[in-house]
Amino acid sequence: MKNRPTIADLAKEAGVSVSTVNRILAGTSKVRASTIQSVQAAAERIGYYGLGVIEARHDEQRPSYRFGFLLQQSSREVYRIFASGIQEAAVQRRDEKVTPLIDFVDRLEPSNIAARLTALGEECDAVAVIAADHPLIGQAIRDLKLKGKPTVAYITDQSAPDRAAFVGLDNWKLGRTAAWFVSEMSPEPGRIALFLGNHRYQCQDMADAAFRSYIREHAPHLTVEDSRPTNEDNDVSYQMMRELLSTGEKLSGVMIAGGGISGVLRALREAPEEQRKGVRLICRDIGPEARKGLTEGLITAALCHPLKDISNNLVETMIDVTKDKAGGTTLQRTVPLEIVTPESI
Repeated sequence: MKNRPTIADLAKEAGVSVSTVNRILAGTSKVRASTIQSVQAAAERIGYYGLGVIEARHDEQRPSYRFGFLLQQSSREVYRIFASGIQEAAVQRRDEKVTPLIDFVDRLEPSNIAARLTALGEECDAVAVIAADHPLIGQAIRDLKLKGKPTVAYITDQSAPDRAAFVGLDNWKLGRTAAWFVSEMSPEPGRIALFLGNHRYQCQDMADAAFRSYIREHAPHLTVEDSRPTNEDNDVSYQMMRELLSTGEKLSGVMIAGGGISGVLRALREAPEEQRKGVRLICRDIGPEARKGLTEGLITAALCHPLKDISNNLVETMIDVTKDKAGGTTLQRTVPLEIVTPESI
């Protein structure tokens, strides 16, 4: 019968002294979290019987954070997906204990978002927010900063100089990539429609400007119409799309920079084949409805957030700004966009 691993075996495997292992097991003196983690990993490898005690010591040594996340519209699948990504990223932190407090705001008036952000900040060490850019929200961010509660703009940036960081995509590249898809597949003259949720979402406005920039430079045979705000309402986007398809003028492409993909897809499914044929639809949503549209061939490409990468970056950034690693500067962390097509899904 094989003997159980001893403390000496564990110390040798972990590359530490026997006294260090004894201190960890006894919990009588402070040992660095990184050292405890190394010993814990070694205990797992050799099957040391006291693994549970070591895990408990590691948990005791980890710094603890309570972070708030103010997302939008609980009815929209994309925000529920963001919430699940945040929860998973928090659970997977090994050197810290992160407790995520996730809240959804359905009334998108700036005054309501500012009030909800302030209330969330009172309960947390730092907060992240997805919101349209507005002075009332900027004031809430400033007030939280004065209380030592940093705010991270998530997905879409804020102009408030008191924000601590931004985590999201490079929306200039996203807009030009969307325009590349449409122009490469539309050699004949035609018109392009751009749907925005709201002109105050920086991510959407930047993507809109970049899209137009690319078309002016590389595809002057295409005409980009004035942007159409949907107010993140699928019924509004449905009516807009129906009107676009019924005019009789050639529609080459549609870029959905914000919410409204479900309404656009409903209008396309109802339209006769000759109306929807040749329409290149680009969106930035990869929820269930967008996945269905991709498999049906109604969506040309979805340019979306890589959930695991952006969630990990967000939690990491919130830890950094809470510890003030940035030295008071505003952090800007962008992640590469994910491109999903009917063939890659």
